[in-house]
Amino acid sequence: MPQDVFQKISNGYYHLTAAEKKVADYVVLHPDDTQFMSISELAEACEVAEATVSRFCRRLRFSGYSSFKIALATSVNSKNEEPLLTGQVLPEDSTEDMLQKIYASHVNSLDQTMRMLEPGAVRRAVDLLQRARTVRCMGQGGSMIMAMEAAHLFSTVTSKFFYLQDSHLQAITAALLGPEDVILFFSYSGSTRDILDTMSLARERGCRLVLITHFPKSPGAAAADVVLQCGASEGPLQLGSVVARMAQLYIIDVLYHEFCRRDPALIEERRARVARALARKHL
Repeated sequence: MPQDVFQKISNGYYHLTAAEKKVADYVVLHPDDTQFMSISELAEACEVAEATVSRFCRRLRFSGYSSFKIALATSVNSKNEEPLLTGQVLPEDSTEDMLQKIYASHVNSLDQTMRMLEPGAVRRAVDLLQRARTVRCMGQGGSMIMAMEAAHLFSTVTSKFFYLQDSHLQAITAALLGPEDVILFFSYSGSTRDILDTMSLARERGCRLVLITHFPKSPGAAAADVVLQCGASEGPLQLGSVVARMAQLYIIDVLYHEFCRRDPALIEERRARVARALARKHL
C-alpha cells in the first residue's frame, strides 16, 4: 500500500529547504484546497516558484505534481469518514456529490494513462515527430478536437504541425505524403473506417504513423508505427467524453515536453519569437 502523503512529509520534513517547507506547511494545513490547485496556484499560495513545488514533489519521491496530487487525494480520502464518491453522476446527486464524482473520474483517468504510457514508446514517437518534414494531426469527431489541440500546442515551437478536419482532405493528403512525413492520429477506438482508410493510403506512401488510442490491439494500432495508450474507459453512450479527452490532452502535453527538451536553446529562442509576434496583437 502506498505510503500516506502526510507521513512522507513528516518523515522528510527536516531534509526540505526553507522554500520547500513552505509548501509542506501549506499542504498539511490546507489538504482539501491543495488537491484542487494547479501547480502555479499552489506556488502562488506558498509564495514560492513553481520549480520549488516540483522539487518538493520529487523530494517526496513522486514523479511530478500530477502524481503528488493523486496521492494527496488518496490520503485525504482515507482520512475522511466518508469515501470519495465515484461512479456515474445521477439526477438525484447533490451538486457536492457531482463535483466529487467528476473530480474522481478525472484523477483516475490521468492516473490510468500515466501507468499505461510506456516511456520507450513516448521517446520513439517524439523521435519520429522530430525527424519529420511535416506532421499532419488527424482524427474524426471528438478526436479531431484533440488533433487540433496538438497542432495548436506544437505550433508555438515549430511550423511543421498541421491539422486536417475533413476526412476527404485527410485521404487526399495521405495519398501525397512520403517517408519523411508523419501522421499523428487520435482515435479512442482505433477502429473507424476513416482511420483505417487513411492509414492504408499513408502506408502505401511509406508515411510513418503515431496513434493515440485506448485500445492497443485495435486495427488502427496494428497499422501504426508507435501506439500511445490513454486511460479513461467510456461507454457507448459517452461518445467524446471530457474524461477521455483529458487523458489524450495529458499525452499531448507529454509529447510536447519531450519534444521541447530535446533542444531547449532552440525552443526558447522560438518561444521568444512567438511571444514578440503575439505581443503586437495586444493593446
